[in-house]
Amino acid sequence: MGVLSTSPTNMDSCIEACLKCLRACEECFTACLQEPDVQARTNCLQLLNDCAEICGQAAQYMARNSSLSPSLCGVCAQVCGQCAIECEKMQDTHCKECAQICRDCAQQCRSMAG
Repeated sequence: MGVLSTSPTNMDSCIEACLKCLRACEECFTACLQEPDVQARTNCLQLLNDCAEICGQAAQYMARNSSLSPSLCGVCAQVCGQCAIECEKMQDTHCKECAQICRDCAQQCRSMAG
């Protein structure tokens, strides 16, 4: 359920998935910066940043019930999927966990995109 009584509820699970993914990507980004092979993670770091940003935007669009939400959710699903693939290449627990959260978000966003 939305925060206000006038909020659309059909988007709640996708909004929650996007916010969870945003947070996971930010946390994973920070953890990756501490890894000894940080130089080898350039693509992963860029995708984590892209994923966090698009997830935040998608959540905002859905919260205001924008007619562009389905389109943005489609892009979000693509970015989340790419981020998951890149994170899965890493052996760290934080990257593996982030990859699964990204996959979950991508699935929710694909559903929203129709």
